Amino acid sequence: MAKTVLVVDDMKTQLDLINNYLDEAGYKVLTASDGEEALDKVNQHQPDLIITDLVMPEMSGLEFCRKLKKDSATADIPVIAWSTKNRSMDQKWAMKQGVAAYLVKGCSKEKIVQTVEDLTI
Repeated sequence: MAKTVLVVDDMKTQLDLINNYLDEAGYKVLTASDGEEALDKVNQHQPDLIITDLVMPEMSGLEFCRKLKKDSATADIPVIAWSTKNRSMDQKWAMKQGVAAYLVKGCSKEKIVQTVEDLTI
């Protein structure tokens, strides 16, 4: 059975891009355009992995990640940060919030799919 990945981003073009990459790689993809919608989808579907943008209105990706990690029902779901921020300080801070991997927007399809595969084995 295909693994389920939830992709969270407030930019539809980014959602579509990742959705296409993962769909082609055989994953079931759910999407959400903000943190609140993402929390609802996590509770309804219990995805195997989450990819989230960090800079979003209302609830940042890191705030979303912290909420997941505080809840025992969702604490073990791996989270990949997907961001335009590429400074090592940003990456270290994200890892401290419970992010399992950090991808900078613009990276290759292969890097995205490989990171998802590594975390869903």
